[in-house]
Amino acid sequence: MSDQVNGLPEYPTWPELKLPDLLQSEVVQQVHATIEKEWDFLQRSACQTAAGRALWKHVTHDPLAELLAGESYLINLHEKIKKDCLKNATEISGVILAVRTLWFDSRIEDALSSSNGRESQVVLLGAGMDTRAYRLSCLKDSDVFEVDFTEVLQVKMTILQAAKESAYDSQHIMSKAKSLTRVAADIRENDWLEKLQIAGFLPNKNTIWVLEGILYYLINSQAMQVLKLLANQCTLTHTVVLADFMNKSSTMLSNSTFHFYSDWPDHLLPSIGFTHVKLSQIGDPDAHFGLLNDPLNLFNKLRSLPRSVQTHPDDGTPCRRLYLVEASGSPDQGAAHQGSVAQS
Repeated sequence: MSDQVNGLPEYPTWPELKLPDLLQSEVVQQVHATIEKEWDFLQRSACQTAAGRALWKHVTHDPLAELLAGESYLINLHEKIKKDCLKNATEISGVILAVRTLWFDSRIEDALSSSNGRESQVVLLGAGMDTRAYRLSCLKDSDVFEVDFTEVLQVKMTILQAAKESAYDSQHIMSKAKSLTRVAADIRENDWLEKLQIAGFLPNKNTIWVLEGILYYLINSQAMQVLKLLANQCTLTHTVVLADFMNKSSTMLSNSTFHFYSDWPDHLLPSIGFTHVKLSQIGDPDAHFGLLNDPLNLFNKLRSLPRSVQTHPDDGTPCRRLYLVEASGSPDQGAAHQGSVAQS
């Protein structure tokens, strides 16, 4: 799709929604009916994320996302996108999910290609409907672990199995990872790391931890417990954490289901043991991907303001930010960091 503006194919139109036949199968329909009736907001967020990846598949290249999202989430987001196109919106619904997905993809690939990264384990906490093990060839030498609620993993496996047994394109449902292990665990509890190790995770092997779209659903004590556990891994082996953080204003939307926030994650993470932290905002050169070309879009307006500003001076609206953060540490770096602190 050439000639894209703000990530739109042939702006200001958007392709009509064509649902895959498999979504109409009895098995898949029953699964998505169960999701609607029984899942809570946190579990359903996995389907909302999948819908975003599905409708932006011209950039995310996630062919399984539409099956995992389900018909209702696809239709709802498609309607929002069409309305945005009609009014020539400066940012289109779902673009933040597309940019976030591409940022995580690129950082995973870069981490695996680094000198410390080859053959690293990759752990996706709150994996939801993530399909990176099926679409990222850079995982070919990595043992991948997906951690999530039992119900989420079971639904995901049921849909993928239905795809395997149908005429769905088989190349999309072959794992590209060296191995893929699903671990039923709740990261809000105290036993998830133990369950991960029982499943084959090696705590002394270099690891990339992926926390996409999950931290802000946790309360502060739960999120900090997870982050401190990961920081402690830096004392054992080279550890990379990829995560997104909301600032305080982002969690204060009406009817918000968000809790944990950090206005300064690039200060928070070093304070608990990470030695290198890089922070980006949506729209930065490494978090843009050609999808945010309108200088008047929300993200560019926010980037022009100091991060300490909580209210936009032009219109008085809260400055709601999403930070994309890469943090890392290792035993050698930790010792050097402690030595430099002692000398200072």
